[in-house]
Amino acid sequence: MKKLFLIPLAFSLLIACGKKEKETEEYNPAADPSATETTATDPSTYDPKRGEGKFTTVELGAALDEAMATKGEEVAGVKCTSCHKMTDERLVGPGWKGVTERRKPEWIMNFITNPDPMIDKDPEVQAQLEICLVRMPNQALTDDDARHILEYMRKNDGVK
Repeated sequence: MKKLFLIPLAFSLLIACGKKEKETEEYNPAADPSATETTATDPSTYDPKRGEGKFTTVELGAALDEAMATKGEEVAGVKCTSCHKMTDERLVGPGWKGVTERRKPEWIMNFITNPDPMIDKDPEVQAQLEICLVRMPNQALTDDDARHILEYMRKNDGVK
């Protein structure tokens, strides 16, 4: 009975480990007109205070917008908290405690909406990547979602 089980298993392994035919051409992002220029690595054009992206100024109220923070908590629960804790403890990515005190709102908004060029250019983000070992994926957040998450981060950092 055991031999009957082993024969299909051995056959499956032979097929799975067999020599593959040459695969199709390798993907070349430079030849793909739909590829975006998000991985340029020229650090001379990078502003470490603002990051890289469309947000040049982000207006924050002196007081916390509770409705935005609540919405940000909902979005973060779906998109962010599987990798980030609200404390300073690292999970997959770094903890969020104190992020709004260390970074300008423009930098945060640009990073969470457009992480790839910032990962490629920002020395502090690259150092964090060496610790965390996982690139932050682009979560395709809307501008509103990103702003709500920023407000939730502010709430987490004690803004009232």
